[in-house]
Amino acid sequence: MAAFNLTPAEPLTFMLMGIPGLEASHVWISIPIFLSYVIGLLGNCTLLIVVSKEQTLHKPMYLLLCMLALVEMGASTCVVPKAMWVFWFNLRDIIKGGCFTQMFFFHAATVIHSAILVTMAFDRYVAICNPLRYTTILSNAQIAKMGLVGLTRAVLCILPLPLLLNRLPFCDNRIIHNTYCDHMSVAKISCGDITVNRMYGLVITFLIYGFDLMLIALSYSLIIRTVFILSSREVHQKALNTCTAHLSVMFMSYLPGLVSSVTYRFDQGITPHIHIILANLYFLIPPMLNPIVYGVKNKELRDKVAKYTGRR
Repeated sequence: MAAFNLTPAEPLTFMLMGIPGLEASHVWISIPIFLSYVIGLLGNCTLLIVVSKEQTLHKPMYLLLCMLALVEMGASTCVVPKAMWVFWFNLRDIIKGGCFTQMFFFHAATVIHSAILVTMAFDRYVAICNPLRYTTILSNAQIAKMGLVGLTRAVLCILPLPLLLNRLPFCDNRIIHNTYCDHMSVAKISCGDITVNRMYGLVITFLIYGFDLMLIALSYSLIIRTVFILSSREVHQKALNTCTAHLSVMFMSYLPGLVSSVTYRFDQGITPHIHIILANLYFLIPPMLNPIVYGVKNKELRDKVAKYTGRR
């Protein structure tokens, strides 16, 4: 009887190289990355625990903060553990399915993150410009519905990315010069035509983030106009403090991501490790600093956190 070889073909494997040009310093580079990740987890988990336990914090603003914390922890957790395996143990291999899964969840998290920031800007607009109708316009149920819309938008916009990559051929060069599977990092190692990938990634970047930034700018321009009309200095100061916290978070969130996204596509004259460092700042800095920013600027939240940390 003829013998049949039924051994399945081995899955396609990519290799994550970490930060190109700085391989000799990977262990030292991993220290601030890991510490930032741990600080971000501790800060955001503290925020989630305090808000969940305090009935007085069960408001739309704090629900949005919790959603932001969950998304930021999810985005960094998609990347940092695998990056640590690369930095510490030189375990660089990642199968194609795992790579595409990591890419989908990371990019989806960034789109959801942007939607939450837009909702937070709208929340502040209603609270400052139309405070008497705040509870009717924005409730916890309404915030949950907005979150569901943001999740649906993220899935619909990001799902084509792994599908577009899956149609591309990958030859012998399967080395990804990054700490994680970013869409353009993977597309660039293909031996096929990636024009569609480039165009779709660019369109998504400008349509989603450009539209979201336009809505945020509109909200804050209306807020600033209202604040200057207010006669009370105390109300003035309170509104500006709230806006400062939100604008700080948005600046930290959008700037590294947009710069990184654009430089990946128009990379003439920019060294590769600059790309990677910018990309890593995007998912490290906001989760670490956002709880601190809101804790400092929001007295109600600061008092509740102090209450729980004092008990411990």
